Parts: sequence; C-alpha cells; structure tokens
Amino acid sequence: MVLPLLVTVPATPVAPAIDLTAESTTTTSVSQGTRHHTVRDGETIYDIAARYRVSATALLSRNHLSADEFIHPGQKLRIPGRSGESSPSSSSSKKPARSGSTRTYVVRSGDTLVGIAARHHMSVERLRSLNDLSGRFIHPGDKLRVTGTAAKPAKRATASRSTSAHKVRGGETLTGIAARYDMSVARLAKLNDLSTSEFIHPGTTLKVTGSTTSSTTTKPATKPKRTKHNTFAGRTYSDDIVDAATRNRRTLAGRDVPSRAETKAKITRIARQHGVDPSIALAISYQESGWNQRQVSVANAVGTMQVIPSSGQWASQMAGRELDLLDTDDNITAGVLLIKVLTQQADSTSDAIAGYYQGLASVESNGMYSDTKQYVANVKALRRRM
Repeated sequence: MVLPLLVTVPATPVAPAIDLTAESTTTTSVSQGTRHHTVRDGETIYDIAARYRVSATALLSRNHLSADEFIHPGQKLRIPGRSGESSPSSSSSKKPARSGSTRTYVVRSGDTLVGIAARHHMSVERLRSLNDLSGRFIHPGDKLRVTGTAAKPAKRATASRSTSAHKVRGGETLTGIAARYDMSVARLAKLNDLSTSEFIHPGTTLKVTGSTTSSTTTKPATKPKRTKHNTFAGRTYSDDIVDAATRNRRTLAGRDVPSRAETKAKITRIARQHGVDPSIALAISYQESGWNQRQVSVANAVGTMQVIPSSGQWASQMAGRELDLLDTDDNITAGVLLIKVLTQQADSTSDAIAGYYQGLASVESNGMYSDTKQYVANVKALRRRM
C-alpha cells in the first residue's frame, strides 16, 4: 500500500536522509547526570537493559513504555541510574573471561538471545561476548557456545489451541498478521510450514490461533449490528475511508479487468516508458495485489499498485493529467511514477521499496519498522524471480 509520501517534487532539492549511524550510541548529560541511549537496528529493551545492568522493567518505566511497545532505530531512551555503577564504556571494555566449560546450542526458529541466555542461566552480555555477536542477528541453525545447564523448556500451551483461517490480502506480511492475532511470527510460520523470512501472496489461506486484536468484549445489543472492519496492517481507518473503499471495490467488481498475464505486460511496458526498472515495479505490484486490479484494501488502497487517493492526486501532478485509479493503465502509471520518485530520492533501493509501504519520510526519520523490513525482503525475493 502506498502511504502519503511527504516528499518534494523532483524540481525541489531533497533534504538529506537522517544518518542514524552518525549519532553517538550513548550520550551523557553533565548537568543532570542522565544517560541516554540511541536505539540501534536489531536492539531490544532487554539487550539495552543488560548493557547498562538495569532491569527491563526499570528501563520501560523510566521511558513510559509498556512491555508490548516497539522501539525503533534512532529512538533515544533514558537510562535509569544505579549507585556505584560504572559507565558502559568502562564495563564493556573488560570482556568476561571465557574460562569454564561450554557446550554447543543450535538456534531454533523463534529463539532470541534473551530466551537462550535465560534458559542457560547466562546474561545476554555474556552470551554475546562468548559468541562475538555484537551487532549481529542469530538465525535458525546457528551454533552458539553457552554455559550452564539448560532448563527444561515448558510445554507449549498453544499446541492444543484451536485454529482458524486467515486469507492474505495485498500488502500483508507475516509480522502484521501475527500481531493482529496476538501470535509470535515464529508460531505463525511453524503453524503453516513456512520460514519466518518467506514471502506470502495475496489470496493464500493461513492457519492462525487466537482472536484478532481489534475484537471487542462488549456485550452485543439484542439485535446485533454489523460492524465495519476498519483495521488493516495494524492501522485503524475512519468510516469515511472504509466506505470509499467499499464503493471502489463494488465498482471494480462490475468492470472487466485484464488477466494477470496482461497486467504483467502492462506494468512492464509502462515502467519502461517512464524509465523505471520493470522488475521492481512488477515485484512491488505482485506483493501489493498479486497483479489484481480488483484488489481494494480497507485503507482504500486501490488496484494493481494499491495506490491511495492522495498519492494518486500527487502522481497526477507528475503525469500532467488526472489519473483514474480505477483504470488499470492509470493505476499502474500512478504506482510507477511514485516508484520513480522514490528511487530518485531514497539512499538505496531498499529504502525506496520501504518508502512505498511505510512512506519515505517515515523511513528516513524512524528507520524501517519490523513489518516494513519483512515487506522489503518479500519484494526483493520476488524481484529476483521477475
């Protein structure tokens, strides 16, 4: 789905992207003695708490965060103080000794450093040091050195939970679907015999557990009213937007639309016409709609390229004419023009793809959110097949 770009027209100079790596990871306020930490890619509250030798609960409380709240690269956190605590730089300069017996642990799907460390009665800092994991992710199959005796894992209570079906819509990712049903991504992937990095297609049916997070526990009236589904990809939309989407969906249902093969040919032709690599336009479109012009999301992202009306108006200015998003050729033209500007203004192809989903301004200010990272991975995998 194309979110509002919040970018300038090509004739206007583009502000440079924020370089998160240029910021100091830790800063100290001399006047107040308050330490701050700038979140880096891949870090969690638990990693940061372990680094500063404070509890995760204290860190969450100090920053007015809840335990289920996400943190993002570039975000600054205040570190709660501890009397007599050494600075992070001095404590990290002394690596824990690697003496003592160690054993090998093979990482399984869904494992985290925090979970592995807790299971083997180690600190996360010790586990990282023992395996030289600074700034590196772990993957299923990796072999890690651990100490201590592993605690017997508890039986999974979710094994006997009943499942229901979810039909994948354009723009959805495993991360977003898992969040909607209050599941872990690892659990959702395992339930459907998928890897956590595998891309999913619109129309695919997945098994899920639990109920959607948007469900309500209010007692229904004597005569139940049909409620609108206003939530999509973790965001909630107004009734006006949902109503407009419903109207567009009905309109397209009554129209003849090209086949997937014909749509693919149109995307290729229009992309070349505007100087855009067809492979990226084809991959984004397939991820968004499965090359289906009748696809309309709850957010009123319309057609083959899943363009929302405000982005369509912006693309119309670039095209020099009014683009009708319900028309397949115009819809593709709008999406291709947006991709063209994104690739011109983004620092990398990954950022351009992320900008199509999250909005380029948001990507530059906040970094990619977890569902955006999955979206980018999906599009890149699809692009290699085009």
